[in-house]
Amino acid sequence: METESEPYVRLSTLRQLHQVVADLNTARSLADTLQTVADGVVAGLNYELACVNLVRPDGDLVVAAFAGSSAAEALITGRVGSRASWERRLAMADAWGDLRFIPHTEGWVLMEDDVPQWHTDGPAPRFEDEWHPHDRLYAPMYASGSGRELLGVISVDRPRNGRHPGPWGQEALQMYASQSAIAISNARLRSNMQRALVRLEREQQALRASEESFRQAFEYAPSGMAIAEMGGDQHGRLLRTNDALCRLLGRPASVMRRYSFADLVHPEDIGTLLRTSAEGGRAELRLGRRDGTYVWVSLRNSVVADTADGPRFLLTHVEDIEERKRHELQLAHRASHDALTGLPNSAELRSRLSARLCERPAAPAVAAQAGGYDSARDGGYETFGAPGPSGYEVPYEHEHEHGFGFEPAGGVGPYDHHVHLVAPSGGETDDGTKGLAVLFCDLDGFKSINDRFGHHTGDAVLIEVARRLTTGVRDGDTVARLGGDEFVVLADGLGAADAADLAVRLRNAIIPPIRVDGRAVRVGASFGIGWAECGMSVEEVLNSADQRMYVEKRSRAKLHRRAG
Repeated sequence: METESEPYVRLSTLRQLHQVVADLNTARSLADTLQTVADGVVAGLNYELACVNLVRPDGDLVVAAFAGSSAAEALITGRVGSRASWERRLAMADAWGDLRFIPHTEGWVLMEDDVPQWHTDGPAPRFEDEWHPHDRLYAPMYASGSGRELLGVISVDRPRNGRHPGPWGQEALQMYASQSAIAISNARLRSNMQRALVRLEREQQALRASEESFRQAFEYAPSGMAIAEMGGDQHGRLLRTNDALCRLLGRPASVMRRYSFADLVHPEDIGTLLRTSAEGGRAELRLGRRDGTYVWVSLRNSVVADTADGPRFLLTHVEDIEERKRHELQLAHRASHDALTGLPNSAELRSRLSARLCERPAAPAVAAQAGGYDSARDGGYETFGAPGPSGYEVPYEHEHEHGFGFEPAGGVGPYDHHVHLVAPSGGETDDGTKGLAVLFCDLDGFKSINDRFGHHTGDAVLIEVARRLTTGVRDGDTVARLGGDEFVVLADGLGAADAADLAVRLRNAIIPPIRVDGRAVRVGASFGIGWAECGMSVEEVLNSADQRMYVEKRSRAKLHRRAG
């Protein structure tokens, strides 16, 4: 029968094959394509049942589509057969070109594997090429290319003419499997592209949302924000500033784009800024306002990196810390200054004095070697006259620096650079040596004022005495209050006569009446002059001046008694 109708069968099959192949390209998704493949076998190739087994990413094959029997479809769709079982079936089957056929006589071997089955029992074939229910015909689908990657397998059953397919039927099924492989590959590509496009769109939406969130956070941040370039000729130039930073510095955004932070930072803080920019860290420094003043800010930098080109931008958070800095300075000032008079306190005085002293005194032999020793002047030191402030002469002082490992007898090495402090010889006569004079001042008659008129009047007297002492010294000198009615003056670059003159001038400044609440009160002052020398401790220097003050106080008391 097939031989007599072969030309008609071929023409009819060709037309049907053309239609089902055309239908493969109309499917919109991978699932639709797989179902179209199964339906095409039934509609165009004259089989009653068709199943598409698709290779999963893990290598096993899943029943992805079924056509011809709703009962069988419900039974096996979605079931999985292992890759090993499928490879065993394809290896043992008879090769009909690319097709694989397993006759019913060998099917019993396959009954125990895990490939999904829908076959039923039936009678033995009545003639040689009659189709048996346990016959299995597979059409493997391979991806195009030299690798021949397996995409899946089409299983067919129950040819409508009840016979094994002949050469033309085999070729038609093989051709259809090839076209199905192309359609499945294309559908997968489209599906991957659609997923990629959806993912890209979501990422772009997320990016746009992130950019908008950043823009709003940047623009409306309560503290200053800036974006600056990194690298290249425009390194450090401000690309973008928010409104808070513009208000803080008193400059509009259009003007800020002309500057970098290096143009705005205080000259003393430029090194701190450069280190902060390089490290992407944080720092506290001063930035210039439009009115010429400076404001303390805290900078926190983040390097915005590009994975391809490396660091590109510097995101800087600028926080106004002017109030905190002012508070810190006030606390530091309170810790180092007297609360009543505003003068440096005892701790600050000792700190300043200690900074000028070292443990090793200048050796006379080394000083003479340096050209400053005059043997004709009883061991005094000759000064090399650089005029100092207020007409005082700055002394020549021997310099040494510790730490080179070379120290001759006398404690001074040839490479030392510390400035030694020396005193005028004897401390009483002006031999030309200039040094650091320490004037210890104790008020006379203050206790009686404090007891008679109260602490309020006493405090007012101390404040006025502090003002008169400060007015009577040079800008670089230190006036400190030790406590009670005791004051100390540090005056550098003085000879013995200079120090004595300074003590007289300060005493005369204190003597005039001080008016407090409508009454005039008077205090005197006794001064003792000591000298700070390397090799002495701070306490030794202060005690020396204190003792001289008491010597003067006693001598002046005797003088008053004799005059009385």
